[in-house]
Amino acid sequence: MKKTPQERSLHSAFTMLELVFVIVVMGILAAMIIPSTRTNPLQEAALQVLSHIRYTQHLAMLDDKYDANDASWYKGRWQIVFSKNVNTNGQEAYTIFSDKPNYSGDPSVTEIAKNPLNTDLLMSGGYTGTVSLDVNHNSFMGVKKLNIGMSYGVDDVNLSGGCSDARVSFDHLGRPFTGDQNTMTGPYNAGTQRLITSDCIITLTHTDGNDLNISIEPETGYAKINF
Repeated sequence: MKKTPQERSLHSAFTMLELVFVIVVMGILAAMIIPSTRTNPLQEAALQVLSHIRYTQHLAMLDDKYDANDASWYKGRWQIVFSKNVNTNGQEAYTIFSDKPNYSGDPSVTEIAKNPLNTDLLMSGGYTGTVSLDVNHNSFMGVKKLNIGMSYGVDDVNLSGGCSDARVSFDHLGRPFTGDQNTMTGPYNAGTQRLITSDCIITLTHTDGNDLNISIEPETGYAKINF
């Protein structure tokens, strides 16, 4: 049966009301969701650093450095070190490396972990020693994302609590150490061991003045962001 003009008009009007209602609801939902999806550079930096702390621990647990023929084997443990100098463009950056065979306390190109996503690149945001580790140089072989000052606006990195000296290393059990392994005189000897005994707090401070803490627990090396 054919609809009368009045029925067709009523049906069209009802459909338009439905459309307007859907648009209004979508607008409300968008207003609620969009702010929560805006990027937060400091949180992004903290998540990246957290991921790479866990990656450093992973490398250490896979790669036991013990060598009965090398009295300094423990100095080669995998570590993550934060730095800020001319080769990082004066910005906060970090490097993941195993200090072996040089045991110098500083990473060389051959000691730095390779980027698992692109093995042609090194896990460094800049370090001293060579143009290959100079973030400003065309020969830079690192990953610029690891320069968290340039990439995320992180202005300062401070280690406190159970750790110091801008670096954390791990043994084959995943236990965290503080300080430069290069100055140790034994792997676990009393008076020289650097096993972290209280929560290590890594504070990232953004240029806007906000900061965020990453904590690493002793013994287990479990790392998390303290929101």
